[in-house]
Amino acid sequence: MALGRAAARVLRADHFLVGRDTRISGPLLQAALSAGLAAEGMHVVDVGVMPTPALAWASAAEKVPAAVISASHNAYPDNGIKFFGAGGRKLSDDEESRLEAELDRILSSPATASPPAEPPPVGAEVGRLETASRSEGYVAALLETLTAGSLPGSMSVVIDCAHGAASAVAPEVLRRSGVRLHVLNDRPDGVNINRGCGSTHPEGLQRAVLERGADVGLAFDGDADRVLAVDHRGDLVDGDEIIAICATDRHARGLLPGDTVVVTVMANLGFRQAMDAAGIRVVETAVGDRWVLEEMESGGCLLGGEQSGHIIFRELASTGDGILTGLQLLDVMARTGRRLAELAAVMTRSPQILRNIHVAARRPLAEVPELCAEVEAVAAGLGERGRVLVRPSGTEPLVRVMVEALELADAEAACERLCAAVEKTFGAPRGA
Repeated sequence: MALGRAAARVLRADHFLVGRDTRISGPLLQAALSAGLAAEGMHVVDVGVMPTPALAWASAAEKVPAAVISASHNAYPDNGIKFFGAGGRKLSDDEESRLEAELDRILSSPATASPPAEPPPVGAEVGRLETASRSEGYVAALLETLTAGSLPGSMSVVIDCAHGAASAVAPEVLRRSGVRLHVLNDRPDGVNINRGCGSTHPEGLQRAVLERGADVGLAFDGDADRVLAVDHRGDLVDGDEIIAICATDRHARGLLPGDTVVVTVMANLGFRQAMDAAGIRVVETAVGDRWVLEEMESGGCLLGGEQSGHIIFRELASTGDGILTGLQLLDVMARTGRRLAELAAVMTRSPQILRNIHVAARRPLAEVPELCAEVEAVAAGLGERGRVLVRPSGTEPLVRVMVEALELADAEAACERLCAAVEKTFGAPRGA
């Protein structure tokens, strides 16, 4: 509630949009946030369950700030609040700092938090709360991005909604696109979001694609800002491959400014090799869609994203959008008449090992010199034949270890060595 009050003061606007995903804790957190906004005189529009990128779209369309109650791909007990400034952009560093400062001030002295010059609203001046969906406009905007306006009715698609926010929108979008559709995991009950399904667990989708003889499968995460695909053989097509497909397609059509694509340090070595062969320049950022978007904007790039399937088409959206990405991938298939497996062959993935180490508390690696030394030693041992990345998770008490090498055995050995070093440093058991 205090955060809502702070947001109303810092992100002043005509009204404020608030939505959520399907977690059991969503309604109570949304109610508290909305109460705080209204307590400061803000008119709040509750748009209900909607994907995070749908709120970003509505924020851009109406030029007002928005908030999404969601913990994305995390398990259901987690939750969080994502803010967008007017225009559908994540908050700037300055806006975040001012929001945090105002929140601290309110919490430190609730009784006297309001500035004397701006007494709290009373009577008719308090904010109003209305419920109004924005899904129809969002669905229409997504469908407008298709080159021919629709997809072939012969195309068979299976989608996995992860019992999350995609359940409220994705089936409608895909049905109206023209494809033959089968839907999985679109019955949220508050606790089943991301549980054994969606982009974090695509195994069920892979089986369904094979069983139904479908052309393609799409797996969304809990708030539908990312997607992974499955080809007709049941093979997973990750974010690197989706970006490679879209980058080469747009490059061939002269729609890739600067012949450049932006990815994070997690992008596979095979992706870099494929882009080099296609004459496409790769710009690398730290892990996180925020850094990808900042680099895209500063360099005038229109396509970028992450291996996780969080992909940004900057001329079409202000943030990563799993449903939009899925449509763009299907659009490439329809225009070229090529199957997804053939398109994904544009790149060959190098062996890449990922491990999550559970830790009691996250610390910047710069504060752990002995671990940094071990990481440098392993990287030096691989040389140009591979690379390593060790970083704390941004959302969970984990340290993530990634090792890539030309040979699987080399990647596995290096990963085991680094995992052991992390466990020794933090004194924590290894996670899955």
